[in-house]
Amino acid sequence: MPDIFDKEKRSAVMRAVKSSKNKSTELKLIEYFKAQKITGWRRNYPIFGFPDFVFPQKRVVIYTDGCFWHGHDCRNTKPKDNADFWDKKRERNRLRDLQVSEQLTAKGWTVVRIWECELKKGSFNEKLNILK
Repeated sequence: MPDIFDKEKRSAVMRAVKSSKNKSTELKLIEYFKAQKITGWRRNYPIFGFPDFVFPQKRVVIYTDGCFWHGHDCRNTKPKDNADFWDKKRERNRLRDLQVSEQLTAKGWTVVRIWECELKKGSFNEKLNILK
């Protein structure tokens, strides 16, 4: 099905779509923090890169990355329609993630990235040992 908008209009429409946060993954991580009695985390903390959780006193930031959007190859999530567009989008996201991680690390922050699939499987515990 062809797009009803031209390229510029579609771009404007997509820019207007704002994220409402990745609630399911963040809520699962909040449950984990509470169960493990991990305190000191903040959300919407004003720091470069918009991390999902920030532990200011420990200088740790946590990102919960969606497997599709951030290019994790844990499952077959590559769309066949408009594949070139999605491949480029995911690659831009990966590059941005790398740049954000490098900049925060250079400023003395520890960056932890947890994949959506790790949250679902419960295989992320080791990554959070730094908080205990």
